[in-house]
Amino acid sequence: MRKLWLILPSIVFMTALFAWPLVSGVLQAFSGSGTFRRMVDDPYFWEAARNTALLIVALIPLQFALAVTMALLMREKPRFAGLHFYLWVVPLAISDLAAGLVWLSIFTDRGYLNSILEKAGVESYAWLSVENPSTMFLAVLIAELWRATALVFVIVVAGLQNVPREYDEAAAVFGATYWQRLRHVILPQLKPSLQVALILRTILALEAFAVAQALTGRSFPLLVGETYQWYYTLQNPNVATAIALVVLTLSIVASIGYLRLMRP
Repeated sequence: MRKLWLILPSIVFMTALFAWPLVSGVLQAFSGSGTFRRMVDDPYFWEAARNTALLIVALIPLQFALAVTMALLMREKPRFAGLHFYLWVVPLAISDLAAGLVWLSIFTDRGYLNSILEKAGVESYAWLSVENPSTMFLAVLIAELWRATALVFVIVVAGLQNVPREYDEAAAVFGATYWQRLRHVILPQLKPSLQVALILRTILALEAFAVAQALTGRSFPLLVGETYQWYYTLQNPNVATAIALVVLTLSIVASIGYLRLMRP
């Protein structure tokens, strides 16, 4: 009983911080008549769901490939390793909206990319035009890749600190190639760090909004962007909450799936 009193403040705090807003959101989503029907009848919802899924499928593997590669390079302690580390994590200090505006200055019709193409004698291109959905998606993908890979990189670097070099060196002595050591020695010991990074990045990718908003407006809708549109523009908090519950459900399902898939 004494232990219960010790943890009671934490229980009250966690309930007030997470449980109560969740219950309020569920009640709000189901309070209006036909809330979910309005959500699924909105063509922007399905387009946003498709775009969010495509972004996750393309973004997560690229981010992990880049982050693990950069972390392995840092493990070899190259010259000016500290400087390389700080340069790679600079995007962590930049907000989502600021990152979107940076890449907007590159991809807009009169941006840096078209200026370089024109100087090279190549005709400029409308990268962010609705008529070019593939390049619009590519611009959002590149901006998100630049902005958020640093988070995975920091987690993997921290995980590599707990991988003893003795195992790697012993495998090399017995004739294992670098790729065999990477696959059978290093990556299995990185599994806890990769699991945490995978859950965080998937949840954050589901919540991606500001970068796409800065680059494309509503021409490339995402799920969290639709909650913003329904809440502020269309003045319908019930539908906005319903979409937020969809994002929450997908986050929970993805987290449970990763935990089961990457269990020890």
